[in-house]
Amino acid sequence: MTGVWVAVATVTLGVVVGLGRLLLDGRLRVKGGSMVTADALGAPLGERATLVQFSTAFCQPCRATRRILDEVAAMVPGVAHVEIDAESRLDLVKELDVMRTPTVLVLDSRGAIVKRASGQPRKADVIAALGMAVSHEPSHNADEM
Repeated sequence: MTGVWVAVATVTLGVVVGLGRLLLDGRLRVKGGSMVTADALGAPLGERATLVQFSTAFCQPCRATRRILDEVAAMVPGVAHVEIDAESRLDLVKELDVMRTPTVLVLDSRGAIVKRASGQPRKADVIAALGMAVSHEPSHNADEM
């Protein structure tokens, strides 16, 4: 009988963890207060906004995220897309608390982090976050988009 309870607990835990990842993966969340400079990135900031992507070599979602961010950056003049190899920039990964790849940061023109996503974001969410960064609208809702 103990084995049945262990199996039920394991399945329940798996379902809870899976649902949590499903709800949070790739969602852009408000992340205020931190600033990122061009020197820290090793690339210039965009005139209006910057999309920063932390990737690793064997990360499949990183490739799709790269395409999304390239497309969105091309849609809006003055927006730059900077991709950072997380394995070679452990100092920046630690400083910005990057826990997994891909991680996407949406910066305003000054380098302030406006939104942040862990996992592959949806294109519509990136566009909305970029609109927020470009217009400098402060967010009144600290929840996910």
